[in-house]
Amino acid sequence: MRSLILVTAILLFTISANAQSKSTSSSSYQTALGVKVWDGGGISFKHFVNGNNALELIGYFWNRGTRITGLYEIHGPINGATGLQWCIGPGAHIGFYNSKNGDGAFAGIDGVLGLDYKFKGAPINMSLDWQPSFEFGTNRGFYGNWGGLGIRYTF
Repeated sequence: MRSLILVTAILLFTISANAQSKSTSSSSYQTALGVKVWDGGGISFKHFVNGNNALELIGYFWNRGTRITGLYEIHGPINGATGLQWCIGPGAHIGFYNSKNGDGAFAGIDGVLGLDYKFKGAPINMSLDWQPSFEFGTNRGFYGNWGGLGIRYTF
């Protein structure tokens, strides 16, 4: 657990040190870190790798277990709404569930469809998305109740 925290801290430091400087008056951002809430809560880390393409890593924690999701997101502007973008993309996850909800580790594929907004003049980003997924394994299948409201600090 300590090594995971150390690797995450080094990754965040490296990305923030190499990130292009973004003004808080801008309506765009390169990297963001925050929370995502829905049926439980999670930690969300999002980084634009080039242009309108971003990678998002989400660690969900709730009373049924833990789930780690990685998403590749393609963003596009919404005309007439500065700072607001649509996003869509594929992803994958691994879930670790307690005995009441499957008892074990399961992998799956994900999708994402949502909106992403960067406040002009503030280092805050919000998103609202739907993340349908299909999980492989005994008594697993399609889940249409993933997604959430994300609130992140941008840097």
